[in-house]
Amino acid sequence: MSEAPADVWDVIVIGAGAAGLMGAAEAAFQGHRVLLLEKNRRPGVKILISGGTRCNLTQATDKRGIVTAYREQGQFLHSALSILGPDDLIKLIEDEGVPTKREETGKIFPVSDRALDVVSALMRRFDRSGATLLLEQSVQTISQQDGTFTITTDKQTFVAGKLLITSGGKSYPGCGTTGDGYAWAEGFGHKITPLQPALVPLTTNDPWVLRLSGLTLPDVVLRIADRRGEARGAADEGNAPAGKKGKKKLPWLDERRGSLLFTHFGLSGPVVLDISRTVTGHPEPTACDVVVDFVPDIRSDLLDEGIREQCAAAGKKQIGGILQKWIPHRLAEEIFQQAGVSTETRAAEMSKAARSQLVRWIKEARISASGSRGYAKAEVTAGGVDLAEVDSRTMQSKLMPGLFFAGEVLDLDGPIGGYNFQAAFATGMLAGRCV
Repeated sequence: MSEAPADVWDVIVIGAGAAGLMGAAEAAFQGHRVLLLEKNRRPGVKILISGGTRCNLTQATDKRGIVTAYREQGQFLHSALSILGPDDLIKLIEDEGVPTKREETGKIFPVSDRALDVVSALMRRFDRSGATLLLEQSVQTISQQDGTFTITTDKQTFVAGKLLITSGGKSYPGCGTTGDGYAWAEGFGHKITPLQPALVPLTTNDPWVLRLSGLTLPDVVLRIADRRGEARGAADEGNAPAGKKGKKKLPWLDERRGSLLFTHFGLSGPVVLDISRTVTGHPEPTACDVVVDFVPDIRSDLLDEGIREQCAAAGKKQIGGILQKWIPHRLAEEIFQQAGVSTETRAAEMSKAARSQLVRWIKEARISASGSRGYAKAEVTAGGVDLAEVDSRTMQSKLMPGLFFAGEVLDLDGPIGGYNFQAAFATGMLAGRCV
C-alpha cells in the first residue's frame, strides 16, 4: 500500500504561541496558503497562564524603550518594532474587541484581567486571515530538499516552500515548550547560544532568608556579586607592595530595582526575576551573592545618623524597635541577629561599631545563591538561535533560504513587564510579512 501524498502548503508555522499566531495570520494576509501546527490541544497555552492568567501584553513605552530594555540584543529588534511597536500591538488587540489598561508599573493588561480574552482576540484575527490551524500535531522530523521543507508529525506529513519556527524555548515545559526548536535549528546548521532559565525565582540555603518567607518589600535594590572575583581581589590586595594596598571595589555583575518577595525556597518578586539571568548564566551560580539594599533612597551615612538619633531618643529602652522606621519588624529581627547586635541592648549603650554593622546589613545584606527554580518556573529562556545567523530585517535564516524564526526560540530575553511578549509578537509579524 502506497503512502498518502503529503499535504502541500505555501508556508508552515510550527508553534501556536504569541509569535506563531501573529506570524501565521500575517503570512495569510499576504496571500499565502498557511498552515499552523500546534502540539497542544489548544492554541496560546503559555499566553493563557502568563501574568497570573492576566497576560501582560507589553510595556507602556516606545520602540526605543523596548530596544534599550533588551540591552545588547536590542539592536536586533529595530525592524520588527518598526512594524509592530507597543502602541501598534495595543491597537491591534483593542481593534479585536479587547480593551486594555496600563498599571502603575507600566504593564499593559486587558481590562478584563483575562488572558483568555487575548487569545480569543488573536484567534479572531487568525480566523479572519484564512490560515489553517491543526492542533495535537507533534512535529517529529523536519527536512529540506530542493527548496521544499518536509514536516512529519505524529499523524501525517506536510510540505511547504517556507517554514517559520515559533516553537518557543524551554521555560514552562508543561505548556509544551520543551526546546524542540533548538534541535531543528541545529539540524540546519544554526548555532544555539547557551541556554538557561531567565525570569526565574532564585534559591538559597541561608536560614535567615527562609525564615522571612511571605514577607514582601515593595522597593529594594538588588546587586549580584561574584565571590570568586572578590576572593581574587582580596588576594591581590594582600600581595600588593607596601604602600600600595587599599582594596579596590569590584564592579557588580548586575543591578536592578523593584519589589522583593521572600519565599520558603529563597527569593522571588519582579526584581529577583529581572536579575536572575545574571545568576543562572554565571559559570558557577553558587559563587554568586545577591546583595540587597533594603532602603535604596537613604545613604549609608544618613542611615547611620538616623539610627544614632533614634537611640538617643530611646534612652534606656531596648533597641529592638529602632529599625522599624525603615524596615518591617520581622526583617529587623533578622538584621539584628545577623549583625550580631542584641535587641536587649539599651539604646543609649549602642556602640558606633554596632551601628555600623546594622547599616551594613540594611544597605548590603548578602544572600548566597544556591541556584534557581529552573525551567519549570522560568518565564522565559535565555539563549537560543544565534541572532548573528538570522536576518533581523526579515527573520529569515542566513544559512537556509526559506527558513524563518520568531519569538523565544531566538536568543532574545527581556526583563519582566511585557517586553518578551512584545518581542514575540513583533518578530512573528515581521516573519509573517516577509515569508
